[in-house]
Amino acid sequence: MDQEYLQESIEQFLCEANCLKTYTHCIAVGDYACKLAERFMADPHKAQIAGYLHDISAIYPDDQRVAVANKMGIALCKEELTLPMIIHQKISREIALGQFNITDLEILSAIECHTTLKGNYSTLDLVVFIADKIKWDQDGEPPYITGLMTALDHSLESAAYYYIDYLLNHDIQVIHPWLNEAYVKLKQQLESA
Repeated sequence: MDQEYLQESIEQFLCEANCLKTYTHCIAVGDYACKLAERFMADPHKAQIAGYLHDISAIYPDDQRVAVANKMGIALCKEELTLPMIIHQKISREIALGQFNITDLEILSAIECHTTLKGNYSTLDLVVFIADKIKWDQDGEPPYITGLMTALDHSLESAAYYYIDYLLNHDIQVIHPWLNEAYVKLKQQLESA
């Protein structure tokens, strides 16, 4: 898919829903994911597409996400019902597939786990997960950014582990099962390296 056409389509889709800030975030994440992919031997084109589409579900506010997920046939865990914000990663995957015709399973996987990661992550999953944390959607600098960037100098896995460890030690509302699985796998991988 042509990057420029995709970018324009995403801009139109999000701006019609009054989500211009999300559009800016998505483009920043996609462009940064592309650079990370080049650095860490993942497919830059796929990383950019996944980044561009990772938060496409912003058109649905948190209080609608359970109903939207149910309508789309998305299976939800109790943690997602407790904190519906997390569901957006799964809804974004479905929108990427259904409305943007993204059928590449690697791209869809990276979109689907960009907030929590997952136990059976790929390099592309890690790239988009990290890009989203570095190019976060809040004002100012992320409080974890210095440690995350230092960890990234070692590896994607070190950066992902650093971020999840930071979360687990700072008032996380719920621990998504995928996040926990990723944390355990990353810890084992880093200890055996």
